[in-house]
Amino acid sequence: MMKQYFVTQLIFALLMISFSAAFSQCKEWKWPEDAEQKAKAEEKVSLYDDYRKNNEFAKAKPPLNWLLTNTPNLNTSIYINGSEIYQKLATAEKDPTKKSILVDSLLTIYDLRIQYCGEEANVINRKALAAAAFWANETGKEKYVLDLMDQAFKLNGNDVLDGTIMPYMQVVRINKVKLKNLTDEQVLERYDIVMNVLDAKIKVASSQGKQDLVTRYRSWKDEVDKILISIVKVDCDFVRTNLGPKFKANPSDIGLAKKIFAFMLQDKCTDDPLWIEAAEAVNKVEKDYGIAKNLAIRYLASENYTKANQYFKEAYEYSSTGSEKADILIYQGAIEARKGSKSAARDLYRQALTADGSKKEAYEKIGDLYYQSFPDCAKKESMAEDRLVYLAAYDMYQRAGESKKMASAKDQFPSKEDIFLVNWTAGDTQRVGCWINESVTIRTRD
Repeated sequence: MMKQYFVTQLIFALLMISFSAAFSQCKEWKWPEDAEQKAKAEEKVSLYDDYRKNNEFAKAKPPLNWLLTNTPNLNTSIYINGSEIYQKLATAEKDPTKKSILVDSLLTIYDLRIQYCGEEANVINRKALAAAAFWANETGKEKYVLDLMDQAFKLNGNDVLDGTIMPYMQVVRINKVKLKNLTDEQVLERYDIVMNVLDAKIKVASSQGKQDLVTRYRSWKDEVDKILISIVKVDCDFVRTNLGPKFKANPSDIGLAKKIFAFMLQDKCTDDPLWIEAAEAVNKVEKDYGIAKNLAIRYLASENYTKANQYFKEAYEYSSTGSEKADILIYQGAIEARKGSKSAARDLYRQALTADGSKKEAYEKIGDLYYQSFPDCAKKESMAEDRLVYLAAYDMYQRAGESKKMASAKDQFPSKEDIFLVNWTAGDTQRVGCWINESVTIRTRD
């Protein structure tokens, strides 16, 4: 089913591309000088085109073949329409042997078009697509299709037809997995080519304000990454061995830096200096929320709070949603908490809740601050008063939905005896002193 879908999509794309094909040196009609031959050629053109328009493709073959044989440089249209006719015939044919003959004829039409009308890069691109549509996974034809695809990318560079990009990676996968005729390095070379083409297309589309194309190309990049990972073990060792030296030699290669960043992030080795160097290189050029955030988290883990704050501030600047802003504010609050600045940490957690009220984690973090404040806030004059911090912590844990921490906080509530000694009653309201400065309802642990 997937193979059939792949073939159908390729043929559809190829037909759409063919209909919009540009004419070349066969733009003008070159009728035979002999009057009789010219009349015959005109008759054949009329015949095959009428059959084509009526979807009678089998009947269109004889007059078309006469034109290809006797007037090969008549006009590019006989090749454009001819490829459509043979594609439709090959698609409809059920007999494998007959289908293969039709496909072979289709590819020959592309060769003849190059021979008589030029446009090698353009036509090779179309020939590669046609071959992939029918023979990508055909036993004995897989390498032939790959070679055609390689040639299409080599000749067209960044101008390769959009419809060729994903099929190329599918063809690479087939050769790698089915035939095992490609090394990891050879796969990576083709991956690099595809990613460079997509980056170039994104740049052009962005400059033209075509955001829908930018979105499409970026989604394709994600798909290309998935294909690569499915056929090559792209772990941290692979990155260090194959990509690390290239990046060291050319640290301004942002495309390479992006790959290192993505692959090492996926394999969870962001503590590697190579990952940090790559991430910082990308961040200098492309201001991206995710990259800045990941860099900040890495520096936070190594307790480099200065660097962590630098990148968290950048991430906050690049954030586009309340959820993203809240996440950054929570991390910044964690930094202040580690530094012992509890009041500043709480302010940041509150800001996070303002940015996105669903971030219940912020309540939990405030609860932790309160819970951990007992040693600092205890006056050691009244156990009931000193333990009010746990009541405040409980209230925050309750808002966060943290039942285990609620239970731990409750275990630290004052006892009935504690509140009796200060003449308090359960249900009363008391103010928590110290830096917390909040009111709580008196409860006891027993």
